[in-house]
Amino acid sequence: MGRKLVNAEAARKAEMEKNKKKKLGILWSCIAGVVLLAAVLLAVFWPRPKAEQNGHYTAEIVVRDYGKITVELYPEYAPLTVKNFVELADSGFYDGLTFHRIMSGFMIQGGDPNGDGTGGSDHLITGEFAANGFPENTLAHTRGVISMARASSSYNSASSQFFIMHSDNNTLNGYYAAFGRVINGMTVVDQIASNARPTDNNGTIKPEDQPVITSIRITSRPGE
Repeated sequence: MGRKLVNAEAARKAEMEKNKKKKLGILWSCIAGVVLLAAVLLAVFWPRPKAEQNGHYTAEIVVRDYGKITVELYPEYAPLTVKNFVELADSGFYDGLTFHRIMSGFMIQGGDPNGDGTGGSDHLITGEFAANGFPENTLAHTRGVISMARASSSYNSASSQFFIMHSDNNTLNGYYAAFGRVINGMTVVDQIASNARPTDNNGTIKPEDQPVITSIRITSRPGE
């Protein structure tokens, strides 16, 4: 009789220990689930650096009477070109300049202090594209891509003038330094292209009709 009671007590304790371990297992599973959920929520909702820690810049091009074009700039394709554009924007160089050449279905071009395609800043930059010894620049000239204008006779003649692609044009690939892409505001580009009234087949716009670049500001930088 005594042995049965001992065995029953041992069985009861074993069952209690088993239940305790089971409850602990459930508790740890719940804790792990909460921790995982918290990690997911943090990853989704925690404020990220504006440049997304991806080495990219973002710039806002404000065009009078049209609105804002936001572009993301890619140093991994054309570091010298991005550096030049950022420095010019930071200095206020582009403020008040215009889009002087507009060809609907092709591109809109601006950034010339002379307003006629002949001007630039006080220095030239190396053309970062395949034909000039930079095969790593594989960014294609598709709709929304921003690229540097240059003289057709010189690969290293880019300065301040840039253009934004209105439509794809693969003939420019490898011959012009694409360095970013519109991520918001392509409707502004579309409207500028639609409203343009070129005076010739080269997209020349009369000075009084040129859309004015109110400002270009760098709104995020790598690491910010």
